Amino acid sequence: MRPGIIQGEQTMETQAIINETAITAILESTGTVPSPAILDLLDRARDLKGLSLEETAMLMQVTDPEVLEKLYETARYIKETIYGRRLVLFAPLYVSNLCANECLYCAFRARNKAVHRRSLTQEEIRNETRILVEQGHKRVLLVSGEAYPREGFDYILKAVDTVYATKSGPGEIRRVNVNVAPLTDEEFRRLKAAEIGTYQIFQETYHWDTYHRVHVAGKKRDYNWRITALDRAMNAGIDDVGIGVLYGLHDWKFETLALFQHIKHLETTFGVGPHTISVPRLEPATGSDMASAPPHEVSDDDFRKIIAIMRVAVPYTGIILSTRETVAMRRESFALGVSQISAGSRTNPGGYAEDRDVEASQFSLGDHRPLDEVIRDVASMGYVPSFCTGCYRLGRTGQDFMDMAKPGDIKCHCDPNALSTFEEYLLDYGSMETREIGEKAIAAALGEMTPAVRKRSETMLAKVTAGKRDVFC
Repeated sequence: MRPGIIQGEQTMETQAIINETAITAILESTGTVPSPAILDLLDRARDLKGLSLEETAMLMQVTDPEVLEKLYETARYIKETIYGRRLVLFAPLYVSNLCANECLYCAFRARNKAVHRRSLTQEEIRNETRILVEQGHKRVLLVSGEAYPREGFDYILKAVDTVYATKSGPGEIRRVNVNVAPLTDEEFRRLKAAEIGTYQIFQETYHWDTYHRVHVAGKKRDYNWRITALDRAMNAGIDDVGIGVLYGLHDWKFETLALFQHIKHLETTFGVGPHTISVPRLEPATGSDMASAPPHEVSDDDFRKIIAIMRVAVPYTGIILSTRETVAMRRESFALGVSQISAGSRTNPGGYAEDRDVEASQFSLGDHRPLDEVIRDVASMGYVPSFCTGCYRLGRTGQDFMDMAKPGDIKCHCDPNALSTFEEYLLDYGSMETREIGEKAIAAALGEMTPAVRKRSETMLAKVTAGKRDVFC
């Protein structure tokens, strides 16, 4: 099966993934729900079993401030029960902004002459990686526009190898996640063999008509090919996948229910859903009038509600918030359910070496702070910044991860690993001010652990303090 570029019709296969008729019926039949019914629903959600589409639609109707606060409180309880106070950090690594698609909301779209086109050489990728390593990063998300230099898909595989091979002082990138165009079965098998972490792809919008209105040319116009990409990835053995919606293209309530339908499809088909959900909002982009005036703008109030509902509805799935959002929104989101953030980001190829956003960026950023400042802020709020990659290296991915997450066993590994990687950052890269705040955060986290987990954590921290690196369990 190869992608086409015409709208065509939704296939029976993809109709089984996204059923627009069912979503519309749920939204139309869900009116204002009495507060006692919502409060009862939120009490039951604390059992960490997730929600049905109908129950999710009920939460979408909440406007009463007191009930909203109960929603946020429930989301905070669920997030801390499963993830504790840790917050995973990573950086995007844009290697190319070449693209053959015409997506009206994106600066990388093929006909946009306002963007300077560039694909990094392997040496330039090595330099970008070195800069990220010397900042203290251990995880990157490798991103490319949906066209490659002359060597084709091999360019991405070489880039992954280059990132892994780059060392600087005591540091290296320990896990490369990848966000690239939908691949064939064979290409996904080759990506798996490159030992990536998570394969991430966004449908952007699940609404059929909207999808074809904003994707006017290129392979990305093929809705069916794109939405089945994760099936091909998981069939190829990539059991950690990430999905997302670009909020602002269509009604946020429809998009959220459709995304949950997609999750249900993956759970039913493969026994496990996505490892992460991303929640980007449409932001201004060079050469895009749509991005500066979203067709369905999502307010800050609705965005907070989206994050909280996601945490309650799919409790064991990581939620990623990018540097598109402002510092204030990012700080608020931690308590609402976000478990991963990017930090010190650049969204243009070569952006870390140039240390600025140039006319090659995919979208505008809302948080321009360097990594050390973000970490200091996170730690001062009582969270533990984590660069852990232990689960990937020990095979705790996909179903294996969920089997440990659902009974709460994963925290026995994640909490010590978070402290170990945080201590490593503080010793090797942290400023004096960040180190002082960070050590207090580590001490506070140790004080909240069970005796057994605390003992394991202290043993690992002692190894890091003594000079050992990459300590994980």
